[in-house]
Amino acid sequence: MRISTKGRYALRMMLDLAEHDTGEFISLRDISSREDITVKYLEQIVTSLTRAGFVRSQRGNNGGYRLTRKPSEYTIGDILRVMEGDLNPISCLEDNPNECARSAFCPVLPFWKGFAKVINDYVDGTTLQDLKDQADAMIGNDFVI
Repeated sequence: MRISTKGRYALRMMLDLAEHDTGEFISLRDISSREDITVKYLEQIVTSLTRAGFVRSQRGNNGGYRLTRKPSEYTIGDILRVMEGDLNPISCLEDNPNECARSAFCPVLPFWKGFAKVINDYVDGTTLQDLKDQADAMIGNDFVI
């Protein structure tokens, strides 16, 4: 399983919004500058995030974007699923019940189910606040003598 650049950049954008939250809207130009992602690509990403209700937009001179909830209320899994869809590593796990003709006797299906559980538990157990805290700790340890 690979996470696309849209998924990775959406995560970076959401983290940037969390790190720079002052209650004001943040322009895509500012995010682009800090994250080194083109405004054009951010526009594509923010459309999906807005549609999902993860960010709110405002037009005009003081316009931009901001989170609709606290960073602790977004899981990484939620964000990635908006951009990537289902995070299961194989397609036969996407159907419930499993419609694969081999599922009743497939000897590797339990492995794939376990693998999917590990992935989903990890991304659903990590919040945007967790990433923000890690980023803050990294910045806090960045000192020069």
